Amino acid sequence: MTYPFSAVLGMADMRLALLLNAVSPAIGGVLVRGEKGTAKSTAVRALAALLPPVRRVAGCRFGCDPAEPDPACPDGPHPTGATAEIRPARLVELPVGAAEDRVVGSLDLEKALGEGVRAFEPGLLAAAHRGVLYVDEVNLLHDHLVDLLLDAAAMGRSHVEREGVSVSHAARFLLVGTMNPEEGELRPQLLDRFGLTVEVGASRDPEVRVEVVRRRLAADADPAGFAARWADADAEIAGQVAAARRRLSGVRLPDAALRQIAEVCAAFDVDGMRADIVTARTALAHAAWHGRDRVTIDDVRVAARLALPHRRRRDPFDTPGLDEKRLDEALQRAQDAHPDDPDDSGPDDSGPDDSGPDGGGPGGGGPNGGGGPQDHAPSDGEPVDRRGPGPAGPSAADGDAGPTDGPSGTDDDARSADDRGGHAQHVGREAPDRGDDDPRRGRDGGADAQPVAVPRGGLTARLLTAPGVGDGVPGRRSRARTGRGRTTGARVPNGRVGALHLPATVRAAAPHQASRGRLTGPLRLRPDDVREAVREGREGNLVLFVVDASGSMGARQRMTAVKDAVLALLTDAYQRRDKVAVIAFRGTDARTVLPATSSVLAASTRLTELPTGGRTPLAEGLLAAADLLRVERLRDPKRRPLVLVVTDGRATAGTRPLDRAAGAAAVLAATGAPCVVVDCETGPVRLNLARRLATQLNAPHHPLAALTHPPARDAGLPVAA
Repeated sequence: MTYPFSAVLGMADMRLALLLNAVSPAIGGVLVRGEKGTAKSTAVRALAALLPPVRRVAGCRFGCDPAEPDPACPDGPHPTGATAEIRPARLVELPVGAAEDRVVGSLDLEKALGEGVRAFEPGLLAAAHRGVLYVDEVNLLHDHLVDLLLDAAAMGRSHVEREGVSVSHAARFLLVGTMNPEEGELRPQLLDRFGLTVEVGASRDPEVRVEVVRRRLAADADPAGFAARWADADAEIAGQVAAARRRLSGVRLPDAALRQIAEVCAAFDVDGMRADIVTARTALAHAAWHGRDRVTIDDVRVAARLALPHRRRRDPFDTPGLDEKRLDEALQRAQDAHPDDPDDSGPDDSGPDDSGPDGGGPGGGGPNGGGGPQDHAPSDGEPVDRRGPGPAGPSAADGDAGPTDGPSGTDDDARSADDRGGHAQHVGREAPDRGDDDPRRGRDGGADAQPVAVPRGGLTARLLTAPGVGDGVPGRRSRARTGRGRTTGARVPNGRVGALHLPATVRAAAPHQASRGRLTGPLRLRPDDVREAVREGREGNLVLFVVDASGSMGARQRMTAVKDAVLALLTDAYQRRDKVAVIAFRGTDARTVLPATSSVLAASTRLTELPTGGRTPLAEGLLAAADLLRVERLRDPKRRPLVLVVTDGRATAGTRPLDRAAGAAAVLAATGAPCVVVDCETGPVRLNLARRLATQLNAPHHPLAALTHPPARDAGLPVAA
């Protein structure tokens, strides 16, 4: 049983973003970014129960509305007055490993082979029509699938052209994606396609954490009873959503509000016009949610806080964020520039107010306003929020007024208990006020951002590729057999058929036509005749940096040049959709500075903090690399590694260090992982130890300076010697 939405503690911004999209799906969805243990999935799964039920044409696989059926529906055309049926709004979950045909649909091969007809088998986009499409760990989803989802969400339709089938059907859904930034970022182009984004984090308030555990245990002990306690509160929020939907078309967007939106988007230097459009749609939905018939400056402020932070990110070393002081200054400039505009700084009392911010309607106008769950189902010892309004602005403060204020428990438990209605929550952390020159601020001025290393302007990395053809996950680095790319052959499918290879299928069936009794007419096919296409594209690799951080590397500013080169290589890994890991060796041992991750931002942060000095335990560094590769091969067997050993080749730690380094090189070479030795040795006198290490690893040898160059020149450096 799903955990009730009204019982969720805290996460005011996330709750508000979800509810605004429920009011106006045209906003374009929500991306929820947060650390593990913040119960992102629990809150999203609870949302579907708040959406109004759906009337659809009976038997239509594409969920057509009987009052306005899709004229291009593959199951249509539907006659006027077709029989209707009512079903709850669906929550469709998209698994990370889903194939493209499962997402958009494909040719129904059973009907094609058994009945000789072309029939379309709907995918998850059709199932999610008029409901919620939820993608957990969206940052781990293949880029081309994210593109498909966002295109369908933006256009409200899914177009399928594959295997001789041409289909277009309605696909209007509320798109929600969740992700842990530690596992990697979405590309800025994909971030921009999400309408809103929110950051979530766990609370450190013990009283709230106690209440989270209390509610969680109550839900586990009696799921049905716990849901019943919160049913009235959920019904109130569902009523608010339905009322705001009806009210939305009558909300007015004054010219003053439009100027404020344009001023804010220009002030934050966002690309394109999508930010302006999304902010306007969000402001309209926020006004409708609060029972107003026109957009005010408060609606614009809240909309900008939700719609702009992720659109300010330009490269993998930028962190999403929004300086609220600059936001208020931009809004003030818009008001000062047009003083003759009508005053829209306060709420409009002329419109309907059955759920207004101070009204007596359900929920008091906010997602968690007065009349909240405490009025219906108080729990013993329930804590009172003592924090007061947080930094989220007027609407977030409204949203924090009810018992849903508070933080989260642990998502380790939440993930395993989501299916049982389990729950853990969070409240965004309130950062201390810091000046603009505080070194802890990120590049975009956001508070509490970690300092990160950034590559020098224009410095880019040459392309390094793994030899041969792999079977890894789609990416942009090494050659691989993937689901996308050019067709290179055909094979007998193992399980569900991917892309059909029609000529090979016909060739497989042709020798059996006489034995199947065919003299004339269509070709007689059987399921075992089917062949699927083998395609070659590019894969993403695991790029493992093994970095010498000893005293010899720290001399003569050598480590500065190494960091610049590694940062350029990290940027290249981000663009080519690789995972990265960093091992540093110095003193007497080696340590994994960063486990395998897709987060280039995390890698650059760890690189900033990398200490140098001491002896050079080269053998320990190579053995640590071999051990990490062994573990990652078990975790992600299809992702081929690429090891970059960044060193001058010296080995000075322990007894007989050079001999031990040679033995460790043999161990690393035995893993079969392709390696590259990046030679950092400088000066007129050279020992050529790095070149000798490359020979021991059977790896190519490149001087450090050869790996980077100014933009617009990339001849490529294959790994194979």
